[in-house]
Amino acid sequence: MSDYLLVAIGGVVGAPLRYLTDRAVQARHDTVFPWGTFTVNVVGSLILGLLTGAALSGTAGHTVQLLLGTGLCGAMTTYSTFSYETLRLAESGATFFAAANVIASVAAGLGAVFGGFALSQALFT
Repeated sequence: MSDYLLVAIGGVVGAPLRYLTDRAVQARHDTVFPWGTFTVNVVGSLILGLLTGAALSGTAGHTVQLLLGTGLCGAMTTYSTFSYETLRLAESGATFFAAANVIASVAAGLGAVFGGFALSQALFT
């Protein structure tokens, strides 16, 4: 299967998954904090950590990396929306939430990718 097609298939699944997850999570929280975007970015980081560990151990090959890593996670996670939502929070005077979004997103994203990698290494080595 063509590399482009693998990325496209992953993206076709990842983009609506991001949208639906974002809306479902945000609907459950009555706050200006962008919980939906936060959730998809942390989950995407966890998946990428797991996938990276699996790839390094030889468990996940090139096609899985393209389908899930580049396609699915590339479409599901969103740095642009994170940036936009942070800007909107700051512009509206919600500077605490803007700062919390940056700090929590970076810390949780890094924690998720490292945690996923460690879990993958424990499972596949």
